[in-house]
This record gives sequence, structure tokens and C-alpha cells, in this order.
Amino acid sequence: MNVDSIKNGIVIDHIIAGKAMQIYEMLGLDKLDSSVAVIMNVPSEKMGKKDIIKIDKNIEVDLNVLGYISPNITVDIVENGHVTQKKHIELPEELTDIIVCRNPRCITSTEQEIHHVFRLTDREKGIYRCIYCDTAAK
Repeated sequence: MNVDSIKNGIVIDHIIAGKAMQIYEMLGLDKLDSSVAVIMNVPSEKMGKKDIIKIDKNIEVDLNVLGYISPNITVDIVENGHVTQKKHIELPEELTDIIVCRNPRCITSTEQEIHHVFRLTDREKGIYRCIYCDTAAK
């Protein structure tokens, strides 16, 4: 398989194998008017297998979404065919409106204006808890 390099855009690399479509959906990449390549199960010495997303346009990407779905991801900003910036993404300390509290008694279930906020409580296991009711995210 041959996927061309991009001249100006973003490369999201080192995605855990099988997670690229979840990132594609959560970032709303289907709504872009530019080319997006989703490459799955690419052989990787470091990870065994990985996914890659190439976006042929410089856009704002929610780094918290990336860190939550696939920690240790890298985001490369490409300009004029060269990587000008490389960001290493880790689990974010706090997530706002990325995941929803499933507790039916949580205030976020009854009050529509309240943001769904989760804090990282266990970095090793990647566990987030609702700041209002302490329910763990799934």
C-alpha cells in the first residue's frame, strides 16, 4: 500500500491499533472538505501494530480527545512538506464534554447546561471520575 505524503497538514501517528476510527469520529473528520487518510494496522517496531491518520489540511485538533483515546500518540504539523512541529500527547488531567457521566443520579443527567467534567484519578490504569458524583468513566 502506498499513501502519499502531505504538503501541508497534520499526521496523527502512534495510535493504538484499532482506535483510528474512534478518533476520526470524535474529531469530526468526516465533515472536512479535504483529504483524510486512515491507515490501520501498520507494522511498527515499537508498538507491533499501529494506526495513522493523515489530514491534508492544517486544522485545530482537540489534543485531549487524542490523549484520552490513545495515550502516547504523536501529532506532526507538516508545512511545505516538512515536519515543523511534533507534539507528544499523554493522558490529559481533565476532560470536559468528551465523555458523558452514566450515573442517572448525577447532576449532569438532570441539568442540561452543566458540562461533563472528568478528572484523571489513576494514570496507570487510565481511570477518569466525574467531578460531581465520582462515578468512573467507561
